Amino acid sequence: MLFEDQHPTPQQFASDNYAGICPEAWAATQAANAGSMSAYGEDPWTARAADTFRALFEKPDAQVFFAFNGTAANALALASLCQSYHSVICAASAHVETDECGAPEFFSNGSKLLVAPTENGKLTPAAVRALATGRSDIHFPKVRAVTITQPMETGQVYTLAEIRALSATCQDLGLRLHMDGARFANACAGLGCAPADMTWRAGVDLLCFGGTKNGMAAGEAILFFDPALAEDFGYRCKQAGQLASKMRFLSAPWVGMLEGGAWLAHARHANACARRLADAVADLPDWSALFPVEANAVFLAAPAEGLEALRAKGWRFYTFIGGGARFMFAWDSDPDRIDALVADIRSLSRRAA
Repeated sequence: MLFEDQHPTPQQFASDNYAGICPEAWAATQAANAGSMSAYGEDPWTARAADTFRALFEKPDAQVFFAFNGTAANALALASLCQSYHSVICAASAHVETDECGAPEFFSNGSKLLVAPTENGKLTPAAVRALATGRSDIHFPKVRAVTITQPMETGQVYTLAEIRALSATCQDLGLRLHMDGARFANACAGLGCAPADMTWRAGVDLLCFGGTKNGMAAGEAILFFDPALAEDFGYRCKQAGQLASKMRFLSAPWVGMLEGGAWLAHARHANACARRLADAVADLPDWSALFPVEANAVFLAAPAEGLEALRAKGWRFYTFIGGGARFMFAWDSDPDRIDALVADIRSLSRRAA
């Protein structure tokens, strides 16, 4: 055999990155594989994907670029807003601060991330204003932008009103607003809103729309809602190694995801799976939710021995946010497997009879 038969392991919920490729993205990739086409984005699939994004966001003049992963998308997007002496305000728990290995600073040639302390991980207008106006002397990096993660690392979402309030503060201070949307689809599904309402209509200047966690093999889209901000961005992508020679294989999956609505259907399923777990253990006194369940993440606080016992039963999960077990749900999350997880959690609980 050319390839040995690989037996899949039981489904885990440690990360939505564990999931395979969804059928819609796979079919579009296969369709794009027919014949030869122009390279470096000069192909019909890339043009079709960009136009589909413009239609979805109701923004005909939006500029759309495709990158391999979220770290590159966020770092290059922020770098496009900043000179090396600028700074970007973010929440202390923001992915750009905690999990991107200094990539935003690297690709901007040194722009500094200014971390705002928050009670629940959400940036507030007051926190932004305090950091942006605290110092204006030449010894301090000039504040240029604000970045928010939607949904946040804790699985919570910014409401439309909260985004608009942040945007109004940014506009008042002359700052740009960037949205890290690694799980943008889950936020849209959670809020039940149109993509435009959560972005440019609310004052967001540019968005990184995540495809990987939504069911694709790889690929993120960077949308500039103000075309002027996209000047020379293509050169940034090329310099950073993000200009795919066979771009059709980055862009075609987006066509499969967006045109038939799979992006939203898969996000709704993932969110519903998170709610399935949260609801099933809500009555347990010693396994409690750390954060409200508003997208596709569930964080459960439990005694240390309970977490270790759950691992001993074969379950994988992370505890790097809040100290509790994090469970993430994807397009292919199996309700029966979730019920098995629930059964094991309940068997370990010291709940009252």
